[in-house]
Amino acid sequence: MSLLRLLAAPLAPLYGAVVRARNRSFDSHPERISHAAVPVISIGNLSAGGTGKTPLTLFLAEGLEAAGWTNAVLSRGYGGRRAVDPMSVEADSDPRQTGDEPLLMARRLGPRRVVVGRKREAAALRALSQRPGLRCLLLDDGFQHRALHRDLDLLVLDGVRRWGDGRMLPLGDLREPMDSARRAQALVVTRAMRVKDRAEVEAWWARHGSGGPIFWVDFALGGLRPWPAAAPATEVQGAAFAWCGLGHPEAFYADLLLAGHAWTGSRSFPDHRGPSPADLRHLQAQARAEGATWLVCTEKDAVKLGPDHAQALDLPLLVAEQRVVGGGPLLDWVQAQLI
Repeated sequence: MSLLRLLAAPLAPLYGAVVRARNRSFDSHPERISHAAVPVISIGNLSAGGTGKTPLTLFLAEGLEAAGWTNAVLSRGYGGRRAVDPMSVEADSDPRQTGDEPLLMARRLGPRRVVVGRKREAAALRALSQRPGLRCLLLDDGFQHRALHRDLDLLVLDGVRRWGDGRMLPLGDLREPMDSARRAQALVVTRAMRVKDRAEVEAWWARHGSGGPIFWVDFALGGLRPWPAAAPATEVQGAAFAWCGLGHPEAFYADLLLAGHAWTGSRSFPDHRGPSPADLRHLQAQARAEGATWLVCTEKDAVKLGPDHAQALDLPLLVAEQRVVGGGPLLDWVQAQLI
């Protein structure tokens, strides 16, 4: 446990009391909750750090759109600072304004598909006005954002880290008490292939959850593409040096090995933070010292890179594209709930 967490440990009971009081307030005063004109699907979690919400949100957004459920994604835009809020996110938006994950989703989904806003009800109104005919909205990282009514709450649980030590922030990793899981209609367990004891997860859901279905999904690296996009395609040889700025970086490093991409060293930045051009130069020096011949990062990291990074780059950089595996039953179930 870090020294910072130890120092902040006395605040954990206070944090837990505040969270419980806030939830009781929403439960007792439903008039505080705004309703959108179309169904809202929330994808969120109980714990801090990466559980795979972004690739799961992309999977559902693409799958629902293909099935005729035209949709847009609403995100808080964590880490972005913008003068206009809510804000539509397009492929050429500035990640310093939108945040990295919304920009990643906008580049994958296309125009008028992502809106960021501190107040999700305002973001919902903007999404509906800019794309008339929307049939549903997806609320990215929305489990704690109770001010907007959701018709489906999907709770995402990392199958490797699960519920951690079961303690609340700042002592542990939980944003809410585990019993808050009963608000969710379904549990989505990510990295399912690496779950050691499914019965333990099922027992946890039976004790704390709603009794809804459990869906087991995995992530796989679907391919590597060069960065910048104009860089010539290269057949990588030798070991990679992996880097990322994720809430759970070890998951990315493990996914690389599972995909057959050996790496000889790694560098992790804080979640949502990427390297400066100077950092990239130091990173490359470290890579060479450890015998690496190329670099690899995630799509979320790549959206934070710009022309100055391209000038600092003198090793091949490849971006790992992540996809959801085994999500068909979840997508079918979500569509059935919307009908």
